Amino acid sequence: MTITIDCRFLGASGLGVYLKGCLPYFLASSHSFVLLGSTDKLHDIVNDYQNYTIIPCAVKPFSISELFAFPQHIKNIINNTDVYYSPYFNIPGGITVPVYTTIHDIIFHDMPELISKIGLAARMWFYRRAFRRSKKIFTVSQFSKSRIEHFLGNTKPVVVTHIAIQPYLLHIADSNIQKKDTIIFVGNIKKHKGLWCLLEAFFRARDAGLRHKLIIVGDKDNFRSTDTESLRKLEHIDPSVVEFTGRIADAKLKMLLAEAALLVQPSLYEGFGLPPLEAMFAGTRALVSDIAVFKEIYADFPVTFFRAGDSIDLQDKLLALLHNQPAKNITLSEQLSNIYTFKKTTSIILTHIS
Repeated sequence: MTITIDCRFLGASGLGVYLKGCLPYFLASSHSFVLLGSTDKLHDIVNDYQNYTIIPCAVKPFSISELFAFPQHIKNIINNTDVYYSPYFNIPGGITVPVYTTIHDIIFHDMPELISKIGLAARMWFYRRAFRRSKKIFTVSQFSKSRIEHFLGNTKPVVVTHIAIQPYLLHIADSNIQKKDTIIFVGNIKKHKGLWCLLEAFFRARDAGLRHKLIIVGDKDNFRSTDTESLRKLEHIDPSVVEFTGRIADAKLKMLLAEAALLVQPSLYEGFGLPPLEAMFAGTRALVSDIAVFKEIYADFPVTFFRAGDSIDLQDKLLALLHNQPAKNITLSEQLSNIYTFKKTTSIILTHIS
């Protein structure tokens, strides 16, 4: 079987992680692949394999060009393969082979306040089109599956294929790494990430004697749902107390995670929510909001929950875990470490599209 995979999202945050994690396991299978995207971005991932062809494609996802003017020569190549797989819910016009997509979440329908009515209507059109055009839908949690079925119906199979840890973050917990008095937040600076709640709790905890520094790792650009209030606060905060790194290299993130005393994930909504898992693989404890998906994903993991959106409860948990307490390393058991893997994720996808 020859499978086309849309790789144009390589380098994006959550989507890029998902795709980068899955690609080596796709290529390790017995199938052949046509990969759409940037040769430069794909090169380091695929160069150990021979069963692929890269088709350069710079057409912007969700654009008018993708829908109505997708290059004919690329459509011809795709339609001569057996299957088209997109790691998101964008599908170029003119694809005639069976289509499979991954819908990671359906946040804008659950939180319409994040976007304009026109923006919501446009996204709903793309979601419905993907649902209608796809033979099967993949998603990253039971929570996301329930929301997809709620908004789009249950006439198509929706299959859960979890997101997982990137290889460079596996087995990085090291008892020789010196823990620092830092708290780390990882995520794009968007309203549903709950950074405003963390900032309120953090400064009250500082007033109560907490001496830790907050490190914020995330991208703030090109998002209509950007948390502008939190960004304004960050512009006037002493960088020795709160450091905003922006997007950083993998090696730097790996070290910041390993050195931190605690990762805080105060999200109000997620499809999966990967940073707590990354932190625990790095030997760092995680304090997370008690949203439904975190209760699902991290039910068996050694995380601490606080009430979502409650900065007082978050402040209390910060102080309980960190104030006058030595930083502790954690080690995940082999059983926990193997719950979420891209090998499993890819195996499920290939089973359903083969």
